[in-house]
Amino acid sequence: MSSPKALAATEAAAPSKTPLGNPRPQASRRRLLLVTGLAGAGRSTALKCLEDHGFEAVDNLPLALLPHLVSGVTAAGEAPRALAIGIDGRTRDFTAEGLSTLLQELKRDPALDVRLLFLDSDDETLRRRFTETRRRHPFAPDRPVSDGIAQERRLMFPLQQVADLVIDTSDRTIGDFKALLAHQLGLEGKSELAITILSFSYRLGLPREADLVFDVRFLDNPHYDPALRPLTGEDERVGRAVESDPAYDGFFAGMTGLLWPLLPGFEREGKSYLTIAIGCTGGRHRSVHVARRLAQWLEGKGRPAILRHRDLDRGVPDSGLTRAGAPHSGRG
Repeated sequence: MSSPKALAATEAAAPSKTPLGNPRPQASRRRLLLVTGLAGAGRSTALKCLEDHGFEAVDNLPLALLPHLVSGVTAAGEAPRALAIGIDGRTRDFTAEGLSTLLQELKRDPALDVRLLFLDSDDETLRRRFTETRRRHPFAPDRPVSDGIAQERRLMFPLQQVADLVIDTSDRTIGDFKALLAHQLGLEGKSELAITILSFSYRLGLPREADLVFDVRFLDNPHYDPALRPLTGEDERVGRAVESDPAYDGFFAGMTGLLWPLLPGFEREGKSYLTIAIGCTGGRHRSVHVARRLAQWLEGKGRPAILRHRDLDRGVPDSGLTRAGAPHSGRG
């Protein structure tokens, strides 16, 4: 398939076709998207993107099974999800004419909203992708890649002519390709970046899933207050103590000011999940409160996040000294 560094996308709608625009099917019709095109043009990436937007995706489905799969989808008592099916020249029993015939039959079904998406790319880009991934072209396992590309173009040309949407993936990143695909199919707003805010203890190690890490050990530690030590950052009294540190307001404003413009950038690049980790010594006081405040701030901005406290209920070994020099458990 496509190299992650090389995959790109630009729209090249067939001139004789009406643009899809924002083709939202009627509520009574089931959406069916057939995804085809040249090997290396991004079919697998497209199917993963469609899955992220709620489609059920099936790849390399033999043509003979396509009517049975679709009839099973439409016959179910409950409303099924939109369906995306990947089919190309490597599919068993594939012919362009056969797929064109099936396409016309499916479009006559009043219960279905059927579209054919064709993914294309220029020859040089396809050659580079196969070279970078060290894969053999399926139509030229023992010949130069260019021979396979030429043969596949001849085979797939009839489908490109009847496609509802043609996307040329030569000149954009994976993120750009996904954004363009979502735009052309009217899918914007259906899939957002899934954000997790995670508090943790540095003494128990950095969370491996973290994308961004903020260290709040510079804030005053409620652990040193005997009245607050048994509590956690979920208690408002601990929260007030943490926020009374003169450095807190500037830190929180700086952290949120850094994060806010990053979120749409991550989405443009096709990132589906973002984990923001907040760490302190013991993972019970400062990191818990700051994580809670960050989750509340995102909620207020219309960006709900999942809040997790990894080490809130885990023991932390005793070590270290208090500020006065007396031994303490080191938690906080």
